[in-house]
Amino acid sequence: MARKFLALTALAAVLLAGPQPAAAAPALQEVMFVGNNWAGTVDVIRSSGDYAKLGGFSVVPDLDARLLDIYLNPIKLAYFLGIRSGPGEGHDQLVDDMYTTPDGTALVASRPSLADVVSIDLRTRAVKWRFGVSGFRADHMAVSPDGTQVAVSASTSNTVHVLDIATGRQLGSFGTGDKPHENVYTDGGRYLWNMSIGEVNTDLDAPGWDWTKGNRRITVVDTTTFRTVRTIDMRARLDAFGRKDLSNAIRPAVFTPDGAKLYFQVSFFHGFVEYDVATDKITRVRTLPKNPATSDDRTTFVNDSRHHGLAMSPDGGKLCIAGTMDDYATVVDRGTLQEGPLVPASKPYWATVSGDGRDCVISESGADQVSAISFATGRRVATVPVGDHPQRVRIGHVPTGWTAP
Repeated sequence: MARKFLALTALAAVLLAGPQPAAAAPALQEVMFVGNNWAGTVDVIRSSGDYAKLGGFSVVPDLDARLLDIYLNPIKLAYFLGIRSGPGEGHDQLVDDMYTTPDGTALVASRPSLADVVSIDLRTRAVKWRFGVSGFRADHMAVSPDGTQVAVSASTSNTVHVLDIATGRQLGSFGTGDKPHENVYTDGGRYLWNMSIGEVNTDLDAPGWDWTKGNRRITVVDTTTFRTVRTIDMRARLDAFGRKDLSNAIRPAVFTPDGAKLYFQVSFFHGFVEYDVATDKITRVRTLPKNPATSDDRTTFVNDSRHHGLAMSPDGGKLCIAGTMDDYATVVDRGTLQEGPLVPASKPYWATVSGDGRDCVISESGADQVSAISFATGRRVATVPVGDHPQRVRIGHVPTGWTAP
């Protein structure tokens, strides 16, 4: 009887207390992730200030299992070896793009040579989920503004998959031009833009062979239905502007804060293009300085990309350019399109904005380091060593006080 009385008393206390507040979400700290493509690792560094390294880990903890699956399938093996000898420059491509989940518990990464996207638990480093893309290679990704969706380009199947970032469940997919590459969410996540770059692994790079590069276009889809609402082939727009000499294969691209202008790099070109979204016209083209030590032989450009890396300051006033084959980075005034100092860099492959918005951070794939360049001065302010062949650099979040085990 006494026990029953105590139980009833405890129940009454709970009922009188009313609903209890949910447990507070763990505090998060902003960091920057650097994907080391050939090493299959990620370095975690501070997102601004001194960019000090906080830790690192492998994004291929399941590599042996994945390789066994590939080796037992002759078609998969042929593509795997083709990626190694082609875009991998003799190396396996083990991490391309990466984003963290909104709660900061996992890192979601695309792995080109393994043709998949995985979620890595940031505490245990184990694979939480894996999604195998259609075809045989995964490429660039994008995360929706609310952080709940991640889009990944499946470059050999001309498809973009859109996944639930927490579970890896496919929410939808859509067809693209040949070799989908960059993905960008716009209008608060209402639309998703995909840029296809066509065939980049042949030596048919002379302008007269451009027709062999395939169907290169922008595909814009509604993210509620994943139906195409618009396609844009920059060929006609470039021709109308008088630049028939430029490729219409769009590489990295960035919108102004108001979404009115799109800036993008194209294959083989040491410069960038400005496109007005409302009028559907090319408005300006800027040719940037050439490095006299860089060969003009197009077959020497890595995957057809002479310049590959583009970022914009938060106020929209400056552009940061990674001059990949010309071994420099520079900050450009968006009003005048005048470049600042040419900052020496070893095969810079990507550009992003620091957490505080003050700097542009570039990956120097040829020197295994990342460098921060001030938007205000155009000068290098920090350099941090990272792993083998850094490419994508992304802002993310981890629990406050996170350390690598």
